[in-house]
Amino acid sequence: MSLLSVLIFLPLLAALLILLVPSAYKALYKYLAAGVSAVQLLLAAYMYTSFDEKLAGVSAIDSYQFVEKLPWIRLNLGSLGSLEVDYFVGVDGFSILFLFLTALVMFVAVVASWKIDKQPKGFFSLLLLLNMAVMGVFVALDFFLFYVFYEVMLLPLYFLIGIWGGARREYAAMKFFLYTLFGSVFMLLVMVGLYFSVIDPVTGNHTFNLLHMMDGKNYLDGSIFSVSGDYQLFGIAARLLAFIVLFIAFAIKVPIVPLHTWLPDAHVEAPTPISIILAGILLKVGGYGMIRICYSIFPDIALDSAWWIGLIGVISILYGALNALAQQDLKRLVAYSSVSHMGFVLLGIASLTPEGLSGAMFQMVSHGFLSAMLFFLVGIIYDRVHDRMIYNFRGLGTMMPKYTAFVAIAFFASLGLPGFSAFIAEAFTIIGAFNAESVNGLLPRWMAIGGAIGILLSAAYFLWTLQRMFFGETRLKGGDEWKARLTDVDGRETFVLVPMVILALLFGLMPSLAFDKINASVLSLIELVSGAK
Repeated sequence: MSLLSVLIFLPLLAALLILLVPSAYKALYKYLAAGVSAVQLLLAAYMYTSFDEKLAGVSAIDSYQFVEKLPWIRLNLGSLGSLEVDYFVGVDGFSILFLFLTALVMFVAVVASWKIDKQPKGFFSLLLLLNMAVMGVFVALDFFLFYVFYEVMLLPLYFLIGIWGGARREYAAMKFFLYTLFGSVFMLLVMVGLYFSVIDPVTGNHTFNLLHMMDGKNYLDGSIFSVSGDYQLFGIAARLLAFIVLFIAFAIKVPIVPLHTWLPDAHVEAPTPISIILAGILLKVGGYGMIRICYSIFPDIALDSAWWIGLIGVISILYGALNALAQQDLKRLVAYSSVSHMGFVLLGIASLTPEGLSGAMFQMVSHGFLSAMLFFLVGIIYDRVHDRMIYNFRGLGTMMPKYTAFVAIAFFASLGLPGFSAFIAEAFTIIGAFNAESVNGLLPRWMAIGGAIGILLSAAYFLWTLQRMFFGETRLKGGDEWKARLTDVDGRETFVLVPMVILALLFGLMPSLAFDKINASVLSLIELVSGAK
């Protein structure tokens, strides 16, 4: 078994172990989950440092590292050949970043779950099952396997929100479930169509192999998704329709406007650890899926759709920022800020420039640990007084100086202050979008200007929130009772927050830590899409 398989299935093993441990020893659940998450983080860090960025392309098998391929499902179809599904996993420059991010955010989520006392066996088992599914999504190189992991993510999240969430948890969980299921059902149809369109050049059988799907030479002439693009469904070119269906499925996860409405509800009702996972990892599954599936399998359609994708990105940036500016619930503010910041990912991807695509990848990683930090900070104050309304707090800076320092760092880092990771991500995305007009003519420069206005708005809502909650004379809705309960960050909370501050600074001051890993994959993807003209 390869290191990658250990990384994927170690949480599943721990989840099964937790189910076997009697409830009388429920204190062990969190330690077991934390121990496994820590081992995962060390393994992911080792793989990240061991990854050879010179080999990291997009579609060729020799571009992937830590590869493992085993036969999984074999079914004889008679005259149609045989159905073949492989357990096929590996990482390139794109996925190696998300492996490390997932391991880090999952560890933070486990530590944030320390005070969960409602059905801890079920909670930690589902959390570890979710861990396994997300890891699998980022490394699957077989579309069927990708889809299995993608769907497995849905189940634990539904229960984690629906059982351990807030007052309207059932509504939020059902809304999240229906939105995601809507996208994934149609994804299944496209997957089947691709399977019957692509052949394995070695065996001559139809295949779910994503690498073969990325190579136009492997498509059967006259098939539904043939690169000739002659086949139509409902009067629309089949390849265009398939791209739109897959794009919507992943856009729901990102989420883009107007498919974002599940996110604020899910964040507000979800317990803090699940909000951390939603913002830190789940949104990135959408961005990763667009790059790995939409752009790599349908590069011709990606090229033709660039203007519309860029426009959606700008709308998401501005709409999310304006909504964040209007919020009175701190958690909802952070949720809408995520909609805005993930809009930069779409803008960068649409530019199809090395700067823009690198900025989009960097934004996903940067937003991963910064949003995890923000939701963890919101959870700290909510755990103490069970309130998140901005106007119910004032002057917290004098009462909780260390907490205020961490909030200030998280806010300044998230709004793109130079020296922090978000500055590099947003600057490169804007540069890429600005250059796109002269480099490939895909995006007008006003889209870059719209993205820059979004950065200005993020400064407005973060700094205004900082001023309202932390400065001035102390005034609390709960009076002296709240004053006694609002203690400063403790050792466990500091242990979680300090590494994320260090990462934000490290990636901000040394962006080559990420850019070196993704550069070959970025250039290969641009070459693949540009060659589809």
